[in-house]
Amino acid sequence: MSFGRPYILEIETCIHDGWIAVSEINKSLDRDYLYYLMMTSASQTYFSNNAAGSGVQNLNADIIKHLPVSYPNKKEQQKIADCLASLDELITLEAQKLDTLKTHKKGLMQQLFPAEDETLPKLRFPELREAGKWEEATLGAIAKITSGGTPNRAEPNYWGGSIPWVTTSLIDFNRIDETEEFITTEGLKNSSAKLFPVKTLLMAMYGQGKTRGKVALLSIEAATNQACAAIMLNKEVDTNFVFYNLASRYDEIRKLSNEGGQENLSAGLIKNISVIIPSLPEQQKIADCLVSLDDLITAQALKLAALKTHKKGLMQQLFPALGDE
Repeated sequence: MSFGRPYILEIETCIHDGWIAVSEINKSLDRDYLYYLMMTSASQTYFSNNAAGSGVQNLNADIIKHLPVSYPNKKEQQKIADCLASLDELITLEAQKLDTLKTHKKGLMQQLFPAEDETLPKLRFPELREAGKWEEATLGAIAKITSGGTPNRAEPNYWGGSIPWVTTSLIDFNRIDETEEFITTEGLKNSSAKLFPVKTLLMAMYGQGKTRGKVALLSIEAATNQACAAIMLNKEVDTNFVFYNLASRYDEIRKLSNEGGQENLSAGLIKNISVIIPSLPEQQKIADCLVSLDDLITAQALKLAALKTHKKGLMQQLFPALGDE
């Protein structure tokens, strides 16, 4: 439940004291029109600006009663509501497609990589089924692993430069092509921060929420803070293959940080992570398959975001601003 977010009840039910029921709507006002009006940014701003309580915001019946409501004749109200309802149905459908793609990718990764304590995956490409067994290695044996650092924030000459600087908040099973913060060459030289090349694999080492154990790939040259492990793989190993392999083992990797009462990952623990590796052509085949699926997911996410933006802009046009006639 979100603060100030209206919902329509399609069943007869009871509600607890955290909800306020808007019922017995005037016959001149269409219920669905009022629902969408209450979702407009103007109405949401009204709720936020007039909320009661000095700490946690809350609404009451009196605040909602005084929400300014402008409306045309009933026929036009219904036309507006039908238009937005149709758009909502399309948004829901596209969101379901996105979820289906993500679920398919998750299941495919479980089949394309060996399960824990196994040496072969459940699924192999037909032309590679006779390519031989997969070999086991540790990350430390196939990559150089280090971490970054944070320049002194009290030194203004170290910050605001042209070198992208990555923190664990940006690591989310993604490709990093931009950062929120930048450091200077002077900041790089006078700290333990290091400049890592494109295709460096990053793993979040700290974070008690969901962050620890997540991975990302650098699409740009960037420095990182000390909470990021930088994994620079040998040329004989496909970077995308290892990226997807580690991403598929997120829960397994997080458990490593609990051994010995330790709550964080470390370079030592990461170096000892075992990776089962096939021939380079099979690595590339698996990676290309998952990259293509990621491209579909990205395209679908952009399509969904565009629909949501379109709906937001349409609502601003279909409803008057508060106080307008």
